[in-house]
Amino acid sequence: MPSLTFWGAAGTVTGSKYLLEASGERLMIDCGLFQGRKELRLRNWDPLPVKPSSIQWLVLTHAHLDHTGYIPRLVKEGFRGEIWGSPATVDLSHLILPDSGHLQEEDAMYANKKGFSKHKPALPLYTHDEAVRSLELFHAADESKPLELSKHFTVRFMRAGHILGARMVEVTILENGKSVKVLFSGDVGRFPQLIIREPAVPEEADYLLCESTYGDRRHPTDDFHSRLAEIIRSTAARGGSVIIPSFAIGRTQELLYLFRMLISEGKMESLPIHVDSPMAIDATDLYRKHHEDHNLETDELEANGLRLFAQPNVHFDRTVEQSKALNDCHFPTIIISASGMATGGRVLHHLARCLPDHRNTVLFVGFQAPGTRGHIIQSGAATVKIHGVEIPVRARCESIENLSAHADYQEILDWLGRFHWTPRSAFIVHGEPHAAESLQAKMSEKLRWQVHVAAYLERIPL
Repeated sequence: MPSLTFWGAAGTVTGSKYLLEASGERLMIDCGLFQGRKELRLRNWDPLPVKPSSIQWLVLTHAHLDHTGYIPRLVKEGFRGEIWGSPATVDLSHLILPDSGHLQEEDAMYANKKGFSKHKPALPLYTHDEAVRSLELFHAADESKPLELSKHFTVRFMRAGHILGARMVEVTILENGKSVKVLFSGDVGRFPQLIIREPAVPEEADYLLCESTYGDRRHPTDDFHSRLAEIIRSTAARGGSVIIPSFAIGRTQELLYLFRMLISEGKMESLPIHVDSPMAIDATDLYRKHHEDHNLETDELEANGLRLFAQPNVHFDRTVEQSKALNDCHFPTIIISASGMATGGRVLHHLARCLPDHRNTVLFVGFQAPGTRGHIIQSGAATVKIHGVEIPVRARCESIENLSAHADYQEILDWLGRFHWTPRSAFIVHGEPHAAESLQAKMSEKLRWQVHVAAYLERIPL
């Protein structure tokens, strides 16, 4: 009998990993890093329940680290199968995984230099070179037709509307003459989108795995364009700068799109905007390349020759020297830098410099998972530890949740309500416990479906 095992994103919002087994074959869906609390991060060092060498295939929903970031470790531990994703997901993975390895090496080196790690020496989960080697196993799927992995597993991709290349993954399992269809929602996007198209409506499935990042919340419906402009204006009036920890893929491009709109409409002064993230810069190029996901408005603007992400006041700081030069900025500026939850990357250096100054503003534009530095700062802590040093938090802290790339619970219910079919069972994944349980209750009440909150390492016969 086929089975489904939840290796991650069960009871938490990160570490997406699922295993399908049938007729002695193993197919993995997503292979993400656990992020946030220390007890979760430590899972990244635990061996998987089965040998990675026994897994034949890995299929990806999208390129974010909590869905792909464990791949180099999986390969390091013996996986030699095929890795499949949409063309944009494959291209983005070529950016995000080597960068992840590089950042982990940097963090380990810095920890050893400063002596603040309990491990002697501190080691990276994997290196830049190991990440690069893992990319040799990647394949871009032809999304116009089903992908037949074997006589037991066939895969189809459907638009998820989360970030460029994000897809729902439908797996048809054939065993002993019987077929069963499992749909992995991945991360479900918003309705409508700024840059990319909305999520598709699947035709049918026997089992559904549904994300629940915002399963207990609605996104604000205020005029966040005006609020964003006001945050920039008031910070500049104090002589401060705005530091925006931002995901390199998706969020950074949306911010550049919004800033262009606000400046062109006269709602915001044209301050210097620095994108201090090599990966975000490369991802922006890929957003220009992959038009298959663009909505009609985006395509129309580009057709008219408008540079959506690279207006004159935007500076792309690729080198370390350019990044360090921002330390000497004494005029109001906007710095967009990864990582989005302040778990690593160049943004940590900007935060360490800017947090002690009351004139500055730290602006969060996405979900901050519990245990991350972003969540600590957002929660009003007086200090936050960065590179082993407690940094005082005197800067203003603002949050705009309207830019989330995840559908809120009402948007998910509206999306599910378009289904012309009922699954045998729906599994709630990719959410903190309260969010998952809240969405379970709402789905059970509104849809009258059989809904179950997935547990870590739980195995379900299909």
